[in-house]
Amino acid sequence: MHCCVEFIGAFEPAPSNVRKSSREPPTELGRFRVSSSTAGIRVSPLQLGAMSIGEAWSSFMGSMDKEASFKLLDAYFEAGGNFIDTSNNYQNEQSEAWIGEWMAARKNRDQIVLATKFTTDYKYWEIGTGNAPNHCGNHKRSSGKTPFSVYQGRWNVLLRDFERDTIPMALHFGMTLAPWDVLGGGKFQIKKQIEERKQKGEALRSMFGAEQTEDQVKMSEALEKVAAEQGTESITAIALAYVMAKAPNVFPLVGGRKIEHLQDNISALKIKLTKEQIETLESVKPVHLGFPNDFIGEDPKLSGKPGGLLAASSPMSFVVASKPIGYENIGTSITPSIP
Repeated sequence: MHCCVEFIGAFEPAPSNVRKSSREPPTELGRFRVSSSTAGIRVSPLQLGAMSIGEAWSSFMGSMDKEASFKLLDAYFEAGGNFIDTSNNYQNEQSEAWIGEWMAARKNRDQIVLATKFTTDYKYWEIGTGNAPNHCGNHKRSSGKTPFSVYQGRWNVLLRDFERDTIPMALHFGMTLAPWDVLGGGKFQIKKQIEERKQKGEALRSMFGAEQTEDQVKMSEALEKVAAEQGTESITAIALAYVMAKAPNVFPLVGGRKIEHLQDNISALKIKLTKEQIETLESVKPVHLGFPNDFIGEDPKLSGKPGGLLAASSPMSFVVASKPIGYENIGTSITPSIP
């Protein structure tokens, strides 16, 4: 009888302090998502990239002192964010250390999902250079160990080779996609923004060159066009919305040092691009799939129908793979158009 009483008690109303968690989040950043089929943690749809937190790399990334870093972390957390990405070598270890101090000061460690990295250089040093050819990789599956559940790589609307093999691989293994450089290294900016920065004496981030390339200028103009159609001035929000429209379980990293830029990024979570808008952006610089992808055609798990040689073999039907949140009834696809 005692067991039955406990079981029935499980259906009683939750205490008032627990019910608070079911209220609407302060922003869409606080509407958590299950990261992937291989990692059931609930995380914010945007990761806060903490490479800029610190002062040690100021020569090429700008500088954030500890007070400014804590303010940015506070703004992310107060907007509902719980997913922070860092590394043991970012800012010569300042990033990890300051985030640790911030969590201790705010007493919120149990509310943060912290993704950090033990860098390859350190690993080589620990076990000896040249003796670590198999220290990572999904071959762990064969030894009974948990395989990787997140793939982090460079991807944005202008650099789309990520879509050739990486996304199909991640979908196959049920991995979360955590792209970085989604905002083009700070180079997706319209002429008005460039002029305002010059007037303030602010240079563009110099990690991948200090000036916009011709392609970056053209893409910025295309992003501005789509932004106007979406009723926003934020082209970075459109750049974020693009990658989140292309595949399920995409959790982009957003960095930077300014709170207003973070708020701009969060606004992307309310944007749903049309198929035509995606095609407009992709037309600026089409990506070539390469063999065999451009020979066998689109994956039938995405289109729901056979193509190319497969279509000629016999009539077939397919179970269609899941789509990104908000695009369940819209015809988006990770397969790029081939010029």
